[in-house]
Amino acid sequence: MALHPAVKALLDQAAAQNAPPLNSLPVEAARQGFRAMRGMAGAPEPVDSVEDRTVPGPAGEIPVRVYKPESDAPLPVLVSFHGGGWVIGDLDTHDAVCRSLANAAGCIIMSVDYRLAPEHKFPAAVEDAYAATEWAAASAAEIGGDASRIAVGGESAGGNLAAVVAQLARDRDGPILVYQLLAYPVTDFGFETPSYQENADGYFLTKETMRWFWDLYLNDHSEGADPKASPLRAADVSGLPPGIVITPEYDPLRDEGEEYGMRLQEAGVDFEIWRAEGTIHGFLGMTNVLPEAKDAILRLGGKLKTAFAA
Repeated sequence: MALHPAVKALLDQAAAQNAPPLNSLPVEAARQGFRAMRGMAGAPEPVDSVEDRTVPGPAGEIPVRVYKPESDAPLPVLVSFHGGGWVIGDLDTHDAVCRSLANAAGCIIMSVDYRLAPEHKFPAAVEDAYAATEWAAASAAEIGGDASRIAVGGESAGGNLAAVVAQLARDRDGPILVYQLLAYPVTDFGFETPSYQENADGYFLTKETMRWFWDLYLNDHSEGADPKASPLRAADVSGLPPGIVITPEYDPLRDEGEEYGMRLQEAGVDFEIWRAEGTIHGFLGMTNVLPEAKDAILRLGGKLKTAFAA
């Protein structure tokens, strides 16, 4: 399918600005640039309550932001991990998507501000993500949540962390998770898939930017073979929670996300693969320029509602 006209206009506008590639910037400048893109998500939706707090982590307190729709009863909880290549995202960059998804799913979303690379290399982000999920399952009542209905999710690098946490929860006899929502996740340390070749440049996320993220995240490239970095490389993906992977058509990560979904399906996991045609990486945060992004969030909210009700 051709690029969505709104996406093409956005990419044309970005190209006309002739800005330096993200991977050519100092890390802090890249973080500031990513924060400046929040306007693409439009005005944040109101949620009944939003609370910034901390939960215990392996290296100190982990900041989290808890979004709670109005309810007199305990609500299910989605533990959410932001995107940004493990390097440049934060609670604010993904605030609008969390608000919209909390309302669409009728669930609490606990967004996790895990430690970032290069200050904190692999597996720091994984350890924080897993610790936050354990806390949510053990202490859900503190935030008005239902401990029997815990899911994980995230975008891009956050989708990577969600997939890894689901594997760790299974392997460590950890929290029982009812769903995993993986939006354009990183699943493998590799750059040779057809989608990496077809979409290497010009579609927002580039092949070279992904190389940059991986270089900053890993201590050494050999760590890329570890399933805690590349969940696609896990020897066994059976027994994982059901879920969905969303893969934009014009995304370098499309094929590895779909391959992960197919591996889960082959292992007997109830897992859906949704290719978002005509779109690009990060499109859920582009509701101000791409109306279909809002429709996608509503659809994902419906998937979560169904999973939590099962």
